[in-house]
Amino acid sequence: MEVEGSSKKMIATQEEMVEARVPLAYRDQCAHLLIPLNKCRQSEFYLPWKCQNQRHSYEKCEYELVMERMLQMNKIREEQANINNSHPQGAGVPLIPKTANA
Repeated sequence: MEVEGSSKKMIATQEEMVEARVPLAYRDQCAHLLIPLNKCRQSEFYLPWKCQNQRHSYEKCEYELVMERMLQMNKIREEQANINNSHPQGAGVPLIPKTANA
């Protein structure tokens, strides 16, 4: 499944995420890494040093998604700035008309 605006594909299916009880907020393109991480955490009683490799790969995936969204937002801001610079606000009808003597 392709996600619009992202270079990463959804690998985990909705059924897998429901079965693994992944919260809705975490059902993104990195959910396929979160499922084995949560299984490892549960089996190792949430000891932080036990699932470092899985956690690192999941956090790296999330970081890449955030950076991708930031780059897309910067492109949108640049496009908006170019549109605003090419069409100045004062070029339309003035709000206060000039009097005959001014």
